[in-house]
Amino acid sequence: MLKIGITGGIGSGKTTVCKFFELQRIPVFYADQQAKSIMHTDGLLVDQISREFGADIYFSNGELNRSKLGALVFNDEEKLKKLNSIVHPAVFRAFDNWLNQQKNAPYVLKEAALLFESGSYKDCDFNLLITSPHNLKISRIMQRDSVSEGEVLKRMNKQLSDAEKAPLSDFTINNDEKQLLIPQMLDLHNHFINLSLSVK
Repeated sequence: MLKIGITGGIGSGKTTVCKFFELQRIPVFYADQQAKSIMHTDGLLVDQISREFGADIYFSNGELNRSKLGALVFNDEEKLKKLNSIVHPAVFRAFDNWLNQQKNAPYVLKEAALLFESGSYKDCDFNLLITSPHNLKISRIMQRDSVSEGEVLKRMNKQLSDAEKAPLSDFTINNDEKQLLIPQMLDLHNHFINLSLSVK
């Protein structure tokens, strides 16, 4: 089955694009959502997080103390790298398990904010980048999350820029609110259908 990675910087419109593909009955694996889920359900991952960050990183009911973990890793690059090195392989495992359940789809999408940063793009047949002008992304996030420009920039600085992601991408959708979005998505959907037929 054809695997398409899909990513874009914060505020680029990944969710909007993914919802369109879901309307075309294309399964979408949301890596960030899965990461949050398996931090509670993947026993191996829970053990690794507890060993690295302390047993009290989980509440007595088994829930992850997200605020404490966030405080530990937010301003500590080494701890953040360590957390990612634990979580990313577990997300890869979850994707493989999910993929085995997708029997009839012509292709699937793997949505991940850190698709390139985590290296998971290497496991996809093709990779799709959603781009938007820098200032437009900032204004979207400020409005969506009610945060300051400085807070948005802090988040952006933890991701590769569009210019860095572009050479690793096979396809691009420009979500600049000037070019029509649906024709771009439809063209790619039809292209992916044809590609999936050619690899059968």
